[in-house]
Amino acid sequence: MSLHIPFDNSFARLPAGFYAAQKPHPVKAPRLVAWNGALAALLGLPEVAEAEFAGVFAGNLVPEGAEPLAQLYSGHQFGQYNPQLGDGRAILLGEVVGTDGVRRDIQLKGAGRTPFSRGGDGRAWLGPVLREYVVSEAMHALGIPTTRALAAVETGEEVWRESVLPGAVLTRVARSHLRVGTFQVFAARRDVGSLKRLTEFAIARHYPGAEGPMGLLAAVRDAQAELIAAWLSVGFIHGVMNTDNSSISGETIDYGPCAFLDVYHPETVFSSIDRGGRYAYANQPDIAVWNLAQLATALIQQYEDPQTVVEEASEIVHAMPGMIHRAWLRRFAAKIGIAEAQEADAGLVSDLLVRMAENQADFTNTFRALAEGTARDQFTDPAAYDAWAEGWRARIAGEADAVGLIRRSNPAVIPRNHRIEEMIAAAVEGDYAPFHRLNAVLARPYDDPPEAADLRRAPLPEEVVPATFCGT
Repeated sequence: MSLHIPFDNSFARLPAGFYAAQKPHPVKAPRLVAWNGALAALLGLPEVAEAEFAGVFAGNLVPEGAEPLAQLYSGHQFGQYNPQLGDGRAILLGEVVGTDGVRRDIQLKGAGRTPFSRGGDGRAWLGPVLREYVVSEAMHALGIPTTRALAAVETGEEVWRESVLPGAVLTRVARSHLRVGTFQVFAARRDVGSLKRLTEFAIARHYPGAEGPMGLLAAVRDAQAELIAAWLSVGFIHGVMNTDNSSISGETIDYGPCAFLDVYHPETVFSSIDRGGRYAYANQPDIAVWNLAQLATALIQQYEDPQTVVEEASEIVHAMPGMIHRAWLRRFAAKIGIAEAQEADAGLVSDLLVRMAENQADFTNTFRALAEGTARDQFTDPAAYDAWAEGWRARIAGEADAVGLIRRSNPAVIPRNHRIEEMIAAAVEGDYAPFHRLNAVLARPYDDPPEAADLRRAPLPEEVVPATFCGT
């Protein structure tokens, strides 16, 4: 095999109880449909024939130095604890240290059954693979920490869900796949030795300046607080913020039933499995705090007397809402042209959001239109905008470059739900042109090319996507 990947697999050097060794299951007829050349260069991957890439990233060829495995973890799913989850359809090939000096995992998603599949087929169908490819790369372009997409491969096989669908494999790249649930599984088992080993591993890999378990907890809190504020600032709804989908590194991970807001409303839910609205847009900050509390509960189990650190852990967790608010205010103040946010600006932002919700204003287009002088056109009652704008104009009167800041802080184009669905429908029929076009435009989300005007447009009533699905 001519493809050489410079693997250095630190997770595979942990004891066997952290994972199950598992090779990918070969597929019938792999065909590469997407390849992220810029990310491949960052990882230090060589240029080889397309057919060889297809074989490797479908799981048919295991490169030298890879140590394929499925990671063990547990987690709270919609508030209910599941004692063993793990990678049921994902296989970690190994880790590489990129040209930027950052260590990253290379993982195949949809690579077949593992010991953690729990009766599932371990496969993925084309739709969710392309959705994650587009949305994760769009998040990266927006400057939001995220897992990334390296490749998408058709398998030439069928996958059974509600109907027969074309199979595919996504190659996902992440700073790691450590989750809150990775700690929870060992805490629940009272496996203190493994919990300590995992804590040391996580600190060394992600937060080398952190001191002990509480230092790790604080570092994760800081990263997650910034992440949640970033999500809110672009109208992103994760859809399934279970603790097994909460990354220790502070990256967005597991793009299942995710979506971006069209019309703004704080209680918006897209996920078909979130029937109670637990992970609604406005609930995401509270859920992030709840998830951090579960990490704290797990981490303190490694102390000889956990009660000695309960107060410290509580202080770390209780500081998170304030941190999210400050990060939210900084981002949303910039979205309306304020470079140095003051606490009083929170009221100005909140007033606008209330008026947007009452007037069915599009989230992305309204904020972007503040720089264009057309924001009132987004409101069913333009007078509601006018009443707010009077105070806003007075506030930004002294700003040096309010319009420029608004344009730099508000994307012109996002991966809108109806465009994602159109792209998937076309790809199922063998037409990948919409997929490639979306990727190209979303790679520069703050630009506003005239030829992409249709991708800015909010959905017509008949185009609205009311629910999204995880695809498992």
